[in-house]
Amino acid sequence: MAAMAEPTRLADEMQTLGRAAVAAADVLRHATAEQKNAALLAAATALRANGAEILFANGADMSGARSAGLGPALLDRLELNEARVEAMARGLQDIAALPDPIGTVLAHWLRPNGLEIERVRVPLGVIAIIYESRPNVTADAGGIALKSGNAAILRGGSESERSSRAIHACLAQGLARAGLPAAAIQILPTQDRSAVGYLLANMTEFIDVIVPRGGKSLIERVQREARVPVIGHLEGNCHVYVDAQADLEMAKRIVLNAKMRRTGICGAAETLLVDRLAAPTHLAPLVAMLLDAHCEVRGDQATRAVDPRVRSAIEKDWYTEYLDAIIAVRVVDGVDDAIAHIARYGSAHTDAIVTQDTATAERFLREVDSAIVLHNASTQFADGGEFGMGAEIGISTDKFHARGPVGVEQLTSYKYVVRGSGQTRP
Repeated sequence: MAAMAEPTRLADEMQTLGRAAVAAADVLRHATAEQKNAALLAAATALRANGAEILFANGADMSGARSAGLGPALLDRLELNEARVEAMARGLQDIAALPDPIGTVLAHWLRPNGLEIERVRVPLGVIAIIYESRPNVTADAGGIALKSGNAAILRGGSESERSSRAIHACLAQGLARAGLPAAAIQILPTQDRSAVGYLLANMTEFIDVIVPRGGKSLIERVQREARVPVIGHLEGNCHVYVDAQADLEMAKRIVLNAKMRRTGICGAAETLLVDRLAAPTHLAPLVAMLLDAHCEVRGDQATRAVDPRVRSAIEKDWYTEYLDAIIAVRVVDGVDDAIAHIARYGSAHTDAIVTQDTATAERFLREVDSAIVLHNASTQFADGGEFGMGAEIGISTDKFHARGPVGVEQLTSYKYVVRGSGQTRP
């Protein structure tokens, strides 16, 4: 358990951190696209050059996490390897390649009285990002905040502290090479748990928005205690609905990928819904495929009837984000029943339909009120990188201020610029 810092010292540290972030945000607001891109590319180079050090730090984190009894899903989120370090570096390069959103004119019009009005994109200011397990979020969050002209205060989980600090050191190198302030991307100097409480409740003078990324308990706490706006989601209870007009081989590929590619991410499918009209031909092969892939299946009566290995589902299963090799399976009466099930049990994150019937697909896409809806594609595409956004801080299920992958544009706001020639209001 993290030691409790002396309250006055903690307050002094946090206030110093906040003031530095505000000062850095003021610099970033006026930084050129070339400066920000230079920092991102230099950080990508540093990640590659320091890959061995990052993996060594991650190995120490993994050892500690195993000793602490973390489960397979959390260990998968925590683990880094050469491919994941390279993915972080490529992510920063992809962010650098994106158009600079700051200063973009979103709308322009002329009033009858001669006033010229523009809506112009601007940074949010200072963004605090609190996350668990995944050290790669350090690179993604820092890079996205920088590109969007925001200063970032990062707080990773204690289980990933060594990894996050090694990655942050590479971001700091990038900032230094581009002549940008080190405080543009800061990491909390302590793992003291009270630091999070202080950040949530006593930093309104400095922080403009908080983005939590982690388990349900973390996000609930942030949403409950934060005194500034929060962008986040509680759960990723994602569904795949296999319609009567679904191609079986396509359905098998999509369902297996949606569930088993990586079970510990928020875009992993947790419930499979099968149209009753498709059940005689599709249900048994889909269930057997999942079971043979070492995925536990918890099903309703119709699902249990097709394979004795299926366990009985209870009401709680339809609500559950397993983040593990477990899936709930239910037979439904067509697209109406599927939409109703998702509306009742889903978390408005990501839901998919598999069908060759375009009209049914369009109805599903129109009526399922989730941040991301897909037709004939895996729910594991719920990712800012896969959307061409370079990377993302998380998937928001909010309807204010951002929804879906939170990337560069989602970390901006706008202001109105009005140009006149001496007009006064009558």
